[in-house]
Amino acid sequence: MNEEEGGAPAGVTRRTAIGGTVAVGSALLLLDAERVEATVQSSPPPRAGATLAIRPIVNGRAAPVTIDPRTSLLDLLRERLGLTGAKKGCDHGQCGACTVHVDGRRVASCLTLAAKTDGREVTTIEGLAEGDALHPMQQAFIDHDALQCGYCTPGQIMAAVACVREGNATDRPTIREYMSGNICRCGAYAGIVAAIEDVAKKGRRV
Repeated sequence: MNEEEGGAPAGVTRRTAIGGTVAVGSALLLLDAERVEATVQSSPPPRAGATLAIRPIVNGRAAPVTIDPRTSLLDLLRERLGLTGAKKGCDHGQCGACTVHVDGRRVASCLTLAAKTDGREVTTIEGLAEGDALHPMQQAFIDHDALQCGYCTPGQIMAAVACVREGNATDRPTIREYMSGNICRCGAYAGIVAAIEDVAKKGRRV
């Protein structure tokens, strides 16, 4: 068989070789697209009106409830359980106003599916105080004027408690770093840091 210089078969040019490669690639892409479409068409759509029964432990009490599987923890707390301390600020997990604890760890409840709290401990700002006795962090926020309008305060306090429990209240720069996910539009940051520092230094149980 005659070959051109470089070992390529006669009649085969760079243009025809590239053209053939493109044609094969296009055919494979088309085949993959058809397979994906067939898979999507064969998958059953979400069942309308689907519900889910869950039993979270909210502030020490079982709270059995039936929900839409898409319900956020924030909406469950506010709209179904009447616990309005956690605030809906941005609804994108960027402001921290909705901070609560799940199994002792702080979470943005607007980004947490309520379904994931089945059987787990959920603590909100309403569950911090013991009767008429304020939680040490709540009292410290009052003592240090760590609030102004108060909208972000529940989330700030829940995050502050977590900051101390996590061992991240060792100094002011560290406190600021670990509280950076909670925004105070009134700018009460100096008081917030002072309140956390006070609780941490006095070794109060949080």
